[in-house]
Amino acid sequence: MPHTPLTSDQRNAFTAALLGWTMDAFDYFIVVLVYADIADDFGVSKEKVAFLTTATLLMRPVGALLFGLWADRVGRRIPLIVDVCFYSVVGFLCAFAPNLTVLVVLRFLYGIGMGGEWGLGAALAMEKIPAERRGFFSGLLQEGYSFGYLLAAAAYLLIGEAFDLSWRWLFAFSILPALISLIIRSRVEESQVWEESREAMKVTRTGFRDVFLNAAVVRRFVYLIILMTAFNWMSHGTQDVYPTFLKATDHGGAALSETTALVIAMIYNVGAIVGGLVFGTLSSRFGRRYTIAFCAVLGLPVVPLFAFSSTAGWLCLGSFLMQICVQGAWGVIPAHLTELSPDAIRGFYPGVTYQLGNLLAALNLPIQEHLASSHSYPFALAVTIIPVLCVVALVTLLGKEARGVEFGRTPTDVRSTA
Repeated sequence: MPHTPLTSDQRNAFTAALLGWTMDAFDYFIVVLVYADIADDFGVSKEKVAFLTTATLLMRPVGALLFGLWADRVGRRIPLIVDVCFYSVVGFLCAFAPNLTVLVVLRFLYGIGMGGEWGLGAALAMEKIPAERRGFFSGLLQEGYSFGYLLAAAAYLLIGEAFDLSWRWLFAFSILPALISLIIRSRVEESQVWEESREAMKVTRTGFRDVFLNAAVVRRFVYLIILMTAFNWMSHGTQDVYPTFLKATDHGGAALSETTALVIAMIYNVGAIVGGLVFGTLSSRFGRRYTIAFCAVLGLPVVPLFAFSSTAGWLCLGSFLMQICVQGAWGVIPAHLTELSPDAIRGFYPGVTYQLGNLLAALNLPIQEHLASSHSYPFALAVTIIPVLCVVALVTLLGKEARGVEFGRTPTDVRSTA
């Protein structure tokens, strides 16, 4: 049966969420790609500069909390517009940081904006997308993360390699796509699910505390934090240190040229996009949990190819296949988290659980850099990835899912479909 085309408002809401998450990832992965350059520029070690990624991850739960609570109180639209304006300006100012201290402060602030974007964008988009199409659009939305990484690699290749400009130009460039996202988002209407939920809460005199302090809601909250911690270790463990590993000439690095490493990064992000779209869509048929677990287990035999290959061709293939698996699992997450969230607190609930998981995974890059310097890059990759793929599969299967649930059914309910 052919799908009913999306309305103009549904398209705008989804496009704005996709672009917002893409630009968040673009700005985040700029740091991943250039932290070695920043270290040289400021005359400090790579391990110290690697804290920039930690600074961003540490503040993302703060942004998810502040903007999420605001969005559940006043609606999704205005907080999202404010959030885009905030992180666009902060990201642009990173281009003018005079030293590492100022750049760290700006990355802390950027983390607040990045934390607010995902939860609110996903909530608004998933509330507007028809239930039977959530799987596909969930995969497409989450792969805004990979689109951002791909865009960052392409921009670095163009600005850094072709024009021989410094890392500062990459941050300056980020203001342009962010403004496009802002223009589209300003045309999105408020979520009807949120409006109906607020009306029902007024009638029943139900408040945020009444919903969140429900024992089942709290248990689900803790479970999702654990799940998202495993997920973030999985994604950051396979992505953050990998560009440096490809270029490094010491500690077992692949010793590839800058251009070759960037081309590989672009190719494995194509794999990530393919994985998110394919498995996000399949999750509507086979279930959210089984699809995630399958992707995680599928990644295990890819680890030797991904971490221990010695030629560009095999490293490219290994990273391409690994990102199909990792982002295949991630492609299910926007639908999975929003479906498991009570209507009344959907602005707060999925974003905060996601970003608290990010917080607990915030030390991934410094830890991997330390393991690489004390052992080797292949060791650092393998010892991170193998356990976490197993944990992702196990924790996912122990949980619940609510595939295809009708939003707005009961504002305070807890999704508990097995």
